[in-house]
Amino acid sequence: MEREFEGRTEQEAIDTAVRELGIEAEEIEVEILESQKSGLFSMGKKVRIRVHLPGEEPGDVDGNVAESESAPRSSSPTGARSPGVRLPGSANAETDFEHAVVDFIGTVTEMMGFPATVQIMYREEDKIGMRLDSDFSNILIGRKGKNLDALQLLANVMAGRIEEGASKIVLDSEGYRLRREESLISLAHKVGDQVKRTRKSKLLEPMNPFERRLIHTTLNDIEDIGTESEGEGLYKQVRVFYRNNR
Repeated sequence: MEREFEGRTEQEAIDTAVRELGIEAEEIEVEILESQKSGLFSMGKKVRIRVHLPGEEPGDVDGNVAESESAPRSSSPTGARSPGVRLPGSANAETDFEHAVVDFIGTVTEMMGFPATVQIMYREEDKIGMRLDSDFSNILIGRKGKNLDALQLLANVMAGRIEEGASKIVLDSEGYRLRREESLISLAHKVGDQVKRTRKSKLLEPMNPFERRLIHTTLNDIEDIGTESEGEGLYKQVRVFYRNNR
């Protein structure tokens, strides 16, 4: 005997199966039959699973049909995931929230034509760091990281729709964020010294909020040097100036 169940996520479908069958999750084998998404932000996602009751061979109906070689196989538990489920591309995500964000990013990069796998690098109280591994990393990062910033923005919009007050998603690829941070700190000191020597202000290239904050913080305690942001929108410029000229 087999039973099928549906849910918005794999975990929700499994929880429904466990509740209705009145057995422990460890006792069942699960096949993912269908995973549909109605739009880019996956808000209409529907997952259908087939549950094999204890003692049955997966895919064996009335003892006459052998298991298909292409049918998903079960695996050991991973974090909050129930036993019997291991999804391709789910990386090392542990919760439904993490799986949803990982799946979303994977879908977007696939639609872009530059597929990537997503690995969770760290988890903090209000932040989750994710790494994109791809043969197209240079394209996904983009000039000055603008493509990566755009993907990160989309991921955070998605995260906010899934869960109110969701942790911020930080995307990286090929260690770009760290290299960029080191480069900006070096730039800040170089420009600060230049402005202090010439006493003429310097307007830096457009930067995202994190990068601007890094420049402000780096130069904040340097005597006679001040900074301010100029412009509109997400990418503003930082002006470094000599305080005594203001």
